[in-house]
Amino acid sequence: MVELELQKEWQGVLSKLEERFGGGLDLDAVLFLIGVQELGQGHREFKKSEKTDLMHVAICRLLSQYGYYELLGEDEDGWPHYKELGKLPRLNPTQQSLLMKEAIVAYFKTI
Repeated sequence: MVELELQKEWQGVLSKLEERFGGGLDLDAVLFLIGVQELGQGHREFKKSEKTDLMHVAICRLLSQYGYYELLGEDEDGWPHYKELGKLPRLNPTQQSLLMKEAIVAYFKTI
């Protein structure tokens, strides 16, 4: 995806999310929201460790679109678990951010 097109689509995703959740969302906030969505337990208070786990769930879900992870199933508490299928190439922070934004745009096109 061309970077300018990606930026436009990313802003569209942010705009839709900010209508519902308020302004000022960044990449981490969007990852958190995706994690909550994928957990499927609705809005509730999360412990600090659970917030980190939610972001991990989101990243695994997003990168599963590219074949890096596969959903194994859920544990007894309903948390999804993923298996790593391949290593990501080395990416600098800017490249990581672009990859996550691209994956988020693709995710919101499928749900």
